[in-house]
Amino acid sequence: MSSSFKFSEWPPTLTGSQLEALSVHATTYALAHSLLYLPPGQSQPTVPTSAIHAPFALLPSPFPRKPFLEAKRLQRIYNVLYARIAMDVGFLDNVMGTEHGLGQVDDFIGQLWSGWKLLRDEGLAQPLHLGIFRSDYLLHSPSENDRFLKQVEFNTISASFGVLSQRVSELHRYLYNLTSYYNVSSYITADNFPENNTLSTIAEGLAAAHSAYNVQSAWILFVVQPNERNVFDQRWIEYELFDKYQIRVIRQTFDQLAATATVDSTSRLHINASTDTVPSGSVEISVVYYRSGYVPSEYTTPNHYSVRFLLERSRAIKCPTIALQLAGSKKIQQVLTQPDVLESFLCDPKRGKVFTPSEVEAVRNTFMAMWGLEVSEDGLTPDHEATGAGREEYGVRRARDKAHSLVLKPQREGGGNNVYKDDIPAFLDKLDPPERQAWIAMELITPPQGTGNYLLRAGNRDGSGTVKTEVISELGIYGWALFADSEGVIEKEGGWLLRTKGKENNEGGVATGFSVLDSVLLVDD
Repeated sequence: MSSSFKFSEWPPTLTGSQLEALSVHATTYALAHSLLYLPPGQSQPTVPTSAIHAPFALLPSPFPRKPFLEAKRLQRIYNVLYARIAMDVGFLDNVMGTEHGLGQVDDFIGQLWSGWKLLRDEGLAQPLHLGIFRSDYLLHSPSENDRFLKQVEFNTISASFGVLSQRVSELHRYLYNLTSYYNVSSYITADNFPENNTLSTIAEGLAAAHSAYNVQSAWILFVVQPNERNVFDQRWIEYELFDKYQIRVIRQTFDQLAATATVDSTSRLHINASTDTVPSGSVEISVVYYRSGYVPSEYTTPNHYSVRFLLERSRAIKCPTIALQLAGSKKIQQVLTQPDVLESFLCDPKRGKVFTPSEVEAVRNTFMAMWGLEVSEDGLTPDHEATGAGREEYGVRRARDKAHSLVLKPQREGGGNNVYKDDIPAFLDKLDPPERQAWIAMELITPPQGTGNYLLRAGNRDGSGTVKTEVISELGIYGWALFADSEGVIEKEGGWLLRTKGKENNEGGVATGFSVLDSVLLVDD
């Protein structure tokens, strides 16, 4: 795929006065339109007293039109794919719970899987699952004129920054309408700013699940982190649910839920919280929406797992269920690259709609090469014969040989967990053989080189303000799916995110400080 657009020539040159004017307009717009974080601090006050703007790029970043539209098209297939994975209990048990399964070597995954298995044995009260998804991609540019869409990961829990991403796309459109970006680039035109409707998409998915629960007076529960800084990204979903659907939201942490959550004899989930907004002292919950619970550090006591399992036991519709959270693990992403696995989910008429060979191939074309560190040369089973003294599994040997072009990923979300390139051999030396099953190796995506942008972060102590740097941009496409074992998948695609980071940073999380929020400027191939 050739491209007439020169990524190495972005961003266009701005004068000092133009840069200052855009920065002033952008930051004041951000503060006025809730493109906000709470300020850093070990604890946040119950009543917020101040806020800062979230980090963002001053100009939209270029992204080829065809791969962007392809990512949106593929989201509908990915929605169905991960719904079917979550419904395939035998498949998940095989990956998570067998002798060499992920749950045997990763304590966090093991806790979730074993708790889910016990709940299944008891009998789950709610067959419906709700997934609010985000599929993340980078452009892969192995040569100057090639641009391929490659998936970084698929998120099935707490797919965040949807609302703030929409706010950034609105900010960039505002700057264009106000200044035309001083006509510094012929690519900056109204037609090249794609629509971004992430807020309405996420709220629609939650409202669909609430409707399926069929108790209009019930509330939606947001399970949140203590001292959450990214609260505005969440609050706008709450406001949209109330304004558009008349659905109320209650926010609780795991610690709060330990004291307030109960499940009655009919498996209905109630939150006992006497506040001004809950005058009756108790509300029934229709949907449990997790904006936390995706990393081990959020389960600091056994009580937190107990709360998670209590919620899972109830009739409330979970977003996600434990099954759907497990389906989003890196190990599942790697297993899907093995021969015939993708086809088993998308081409079996017993599962519902059969996708065409070209659709399946389009999904497979987004995969980079991946393998488990424990695998044998056939890529499927542990290599028991290669574990003697002085010998290593094929997966480890291959990772050592190709370390310069790899990333190692554990089963973790949120950024800051991966091991890259030259750090890999020393890391493998320290990794105990049983722990290798918890890691996958993935060939690195090579993004276009030389692309830059101007990045703004609030409160730069060195006074640098807007910083120009070479960057890499990661595209995320949102979607949702509502489904049950015996029913078809109701799903929708809508909205997107662009995260941009300095080229020197391997990791990509906004909340972890590596990236800034950005928006797409479509350029033709």
